[in-house]
Amino acid sequence: MGEKNKQQEPACASCHVTIRKRACVTPGGVGGPNCPTQEQKEALAEANAKYDAPEIREFARQASLQEAACYANRHQRPYVLQPSKTRIQEIWEFAGRMGYSKLGLAFCLGLVAEAAKVEQIFKSKGLEVVSALCKAGATPKEWLGLGDEDKVRQGGFESVCNPVFQAELMNRAGTQLNVLLGLCVGHDSLFFAHAKAPTTVLAVKDRVTGHNPLAAVYLSDVYYARLKVTPTQGGGEDA
Repeated sequence: MGEKNKQQEPACASCHVTIRKRACVTPGGVGGPNCPTQEQKEALAEANAKYDAPEIREFARQASLQEAACYANRHQRPYVLQPSKTRIQEIWEFAGRMGYSKLGLAFCLGLVAEAAKVEQIFKSKGLEVVSALCKAGATPKEWLGLGDEDKVRQGGFESVCNPVFQAELMNRAGTQLNVLLGLCVGHDSLFFAHAKAPTTVLAVKDRVTGHNPLAAVYLSDVYYARLKVTPTQGGGEDA
């Protein structure tokens, strides 16, 4: 990759411009380094052209309507954000907006109890649910060339997580929208890659924080400071 292309790669996460003054938020605003709003006009035009497809345009339109519907009292002035809907409510409402009646639920073995509750909630809203556990198929880990030392519970049989199989089950069932619940890093990527229907995420796996990965991010200056240092450096501030 040439130096010119490297310089044009977007770096939005490193932008230090005040949010309301950013070019992507306010017309005539300021762009940070490698600002894609200001410097990637060709890519923007190519991406926006894809919305000419009716199904993509309608999906995006309904997603924006759902976004706005998650805030109450939007007519008030001055307006202060008032979030009013949980993630799971957003999912069943969006399914309704799109006219979907058949959801796929791909979940982890560690969230069996949660999956049962999620299924119950979706069904109470009149939705059909097709569910598949990550261990479905009972394919041994040895099939991937893994040894006993690579297992979570060593010394016996252990099924490999099989997100490709989960995706295939959803594809064959004809799900219209898939929902991921707690799949591991990497396994979720494989599901996205192989599922035919669009997929959203209800919750991701974080074994340490009770499936709240942002907890480590919020505390990365104190209790999780070790996330930002190399093993040769000192730890974070004690408190």
